[in-house]
Order: sequence, then C-alpha cells, then structure tokens
Amino acid sequence: MRAIDEKHIASIARIQLAYLEKRLARLEMHLDVSDAALAQLAGAGFDPVFGARPLKRAIQEHIENPLAKRILEGQFAAKDTIKVDCTDGKIGFTKA
Repeated sequence: MRAIDEKHIASIARIQLAYLEKRLARLEMHLDVSDAALAQLAGAGFDPVFGARPLKRAIQEHIENPLAKRILEGQFAAKDTIKVDCTDGKIGFTKA
C-alpha cells in the first residue's frame, strides 16, 4: 500500500514543483528534476497519517531553500538549467 501512496505523492510533488518552476522562469532559469529526486521528495513528504501535507515543507527544505542559497551565492544565473538529482539519499544541484 505504501508504494502506491508514494507514487501518488510523487505526482503531487511534480505539481508542487511546477509552482517553483514558474517562479524560476521569471528569473530565466529552468528546473529539471530527476525521478530519483522526486522519489526522495515523495519519501520525505509522505506521512501515513497526514498524507501529502508534509510535502510542501519537504520541497522547501530539500529544494527551495538550498537552491535559493546557491542562486544567491552566484552558482546559478539567468539562462541556466538546474538539474536536481538524488545520490545516496541526498538531493544535489548541477548546471545542465
């Protein structure tokens, strides 16, 4: 049952990430999230009791906040495509 729930959570995460993608588009940046990163978010944002409610916080903690820090540090700029991937359970960012 949990695998099915995580699959639904991953599709909800994709929808939630579309809002971030729209905000980044205003900065002329594009976000490319891998399936592994999406699965990591789904795992972090799923709670059997609360369903997808923790997902928004998981996206903020694992993607939005670290990405904002890197943008402010100058690692990413306009026209960049930012690849989001997960390696060894850790979400990371690279230029595509």
